[in-house]
Amino acid sequence: MATADEGAKLRPLAIDDAWIVEPVVHQDDRGSFHEWFRAPDVMASTGASFRTAQANCSVSRRGALRGIHYTNASQGQAKYVTCVRGAILDAVVDLRVGSPTYGMSELIRLDADHRRAVHLKEGLGHAFLALTDDATVVYLCSALYAPDHEGTVHPLDPDLGIPWPLADVGTPILSAKDAAAPTLAQARRSGGLPVYARDAVHARDASEAHAPDGESLRHRMH
Repeated sequence: MATADEGAKLRPLAIDDAWIVEPVVHQDDRGSFHEWFRAPDVMASTGASFRTAQANCSVSRRGALRGIHYTNASQGQAKYVTCVRGAILDAVVDLRVGSPTYGMSELIRLDADHRRAVHLKEGLGHAFLALTDDATVVYLCSALYAPDHEGTVHPLDPDLGIPWPLADVGTPILSAKDAAAPTLAQARRSGGLPVYARDAVHARDASEAHAPDGESLRHRMH
């Protein structure tokens, strides 16, 4: 078992209030062991506790594209996501009106080999593309599912231009609800998008939300 100084490392993304989680994975002849969620690590890196109200598990066939989902409930819904079988391309999408990275997406490969996770706070959009059959995703949520407050944005919105690797997986498989979702512009006109919390304790100045040389700020791959 990991000792106190071997906790998971949470690395902030360019989008404020989102992190890649890199756990310590212990290997031996039996297989592997890792602590995929540690409340003290989350608190130390984000300055906020994560209260688990619900835990979800989805199993997806290759090419399944889920999202972009968000909640517009007053308390919001933070998520802590990992892939325990197969592989997915996870997307964090900034849908918060007023955010310096509004409309930006960050893509993170999550798989059963590296055991990484993604933590995103309330207000951010989330989606993923299954890269393998039986891609199994488990995620913790800070609030119960509230269908009356769930919003969706189309994952293939050309204005978002998320670079899904569709050439590798073929025609994406969307639910009827996601296929009928509005574009980001349409969702904004409807007035249902979350609003960026400018006074958040850990909100970074827009100048810090930069990409490495040669990499677009609009889309980042990890």
